[in-house]
Amino acid sequence: MKQRKARVIRKTKETNVTVEINLDKFSVPSVSTTIGFLDHMLELFAMHSGIGFKIKASGDTYIDDHHLVEDVGISIGQALKEAVGDKKGIARYGHFLLPMDEALSYVALDLSGRFFLSYEVDIKFQKTGFNYDLIQEFFYAFVSNAGITLHIRMIKGRNNHHLAESIFKAFGRALGQAVLYSKKKQIVPSTKGVL
Repeated sequence: MKQRKARVIRKTKETNVTVEINLDKFSVPSVSTTIGFLDHMLELFAMHSGIGFKIKASGDTYIDDHHLVEDVGISIGQALKEAVGDKKGIARYGHFLLPMDEALSYVALDLSGRFFLSYEVDIKFQKTGFNYDLIQEFFYAFVSNAGITLHIRMIKGRNNHHLAESIFKAFGRALGQAVLYSKKKQIVPSTKGVL
């Protein structure tokens, strides 16, 4: 069976992003976006998903991190959509409840071809460091380009970093479940016959 992989290059006046994913061959993640916190979250996502993942990105972070975070989400979403292909034989759904110390998050997703994001997360504003509001922007860019339904819910937590880790790890675990092949290898998991 052919490996499900994709390579996406996105170059704009604001950013330069290259993403490679392989759904069938895990490798230690290689992530370099020039935003340390985003690198850390994407490494966690890749490690917990079991997906081979490489990303190299740079952009106009001298303005702020928004353009780069959004374009990384767009590029990963496009790569996933291409790698998944016709979706024959995949599990389609994934969900995970993940604790990270005092933080607890739940993620559920459907590789439905229809995009929707429910993001119920209350992360506190902080004056310095990473702008945690950009996590929602990342996931919106991702789902709208991948064509998936994604529900993210913070159940409890106090520390912003722990909450973010809980979300990205749970997202990785849920996506890893959804792209796995089921026992129905040649069947699209839908009564419509297509996703």
